[in-house]
Amino acid sequence: MNGFGPLVRKPWIWSFAATIIVWAVTVLFTGGASSLGLSQAALTFAAFSVIVGIGQMFVITLGPGNIDLSVPATMTLSGTLALKLMDVQDGMIVVGLVASILIGIAIGIGNYGLIKLLRIPPIIATLSMSFIVQSIAIWSNRGLRIKPPEVLAGFSTSYSFGIPNVALVALLLSLVAWVLLEKSIYGRWISAIGQSTFAARMAGIPVDGTRFATYVLCAVLASICGYLLASFSGGAALNMGAEYLLMSIAVVVIGGTAVAGGNSNIPGIWGASLFMFLVVSMLNTYGFGAGTRLILTGVIIIVVILAAGGKKALR
Repeated sequence: MNGFGPLVRKPWIWSFAATIIVWAVTVLFTGGASSLGLSQAALTFAAFSVIVGIGQMFVITLGPGNIDLSVPATMTLSGTLALKLMDVQDGMIVVGLVASILIGIAIGIGNYGLIKLLRIPPIIATLSMSFIVQSIAIWSNRGLRIKPPEVLAGFSTSYSFGIPNVALVALLLSLVAWVLLEKSIYGRWISAIGQSTFAARMAGIPVDGTRFATYVLCAVLASICGYLLASFSGGAALNMGAEYLLMSIAVVVIGGTAVAGGNSNIPGIWGASLFMFLVVSMLNTYGFGAGTRLILTGVIIIVVILAAGGKKALR
């Protein structure tokens, strides 16, 4: 038991344990015939949650009150404008990706501009920005479902070595995020700010610049996710990012990142994203609807927060 002690104390291990349990139950219910398909589907759809979850995790790590509610609108605008710019031309794929990244940078700058210059709380600033961004997406889309270039659509729906390509992209972004958090001074800065903004300022950490970069990073990841999701779905739709508002927060909390800030957890986001997809699949298998799914998601988040709070109280 002592050998498992350090592993059990890892906050991300519980999300993976829950994932394995739900996967096993679902496979057993279906007779085991769909195990490979279920695993590939879980990796595919979890990948999108991972990408936006990483961005949201960076923001939440900055400390209490920091959150980005513009993620769904950013995804929608990025997917819509990128696909419209590419105009179903394979030669424009890179241009579309660059456009998505630039859109994310612009939205991130706008978010932090509202927070810093107008002194608006992040939750209000990013919510206000989401209305503006979503309005632009509606105006640019005008009800049309724009299709992605054939090569991009093929890439986003295909597999390499049996693993979905979108999951490989999410894994690459996860590795980059891990390096930023664990191996760079930027990662130490956002952890310090999340633990105590006042102490971080006294230590000479550029608090404003770090927060600015973090909100931009979150928006860029949401834009990349929108680019990939629109390509995977066969076109951009005005509601394509709607479910990722709750999801981007849920996977961060369930994955073990401290809600109070100062501590982040990338492996946990993978475990939580896989878990959330498998829970939905299991509920669908048993015939439960969207209402039950949302209720269960809320209950899970509350339980995780209470459990985390209980551990801190014991300490």
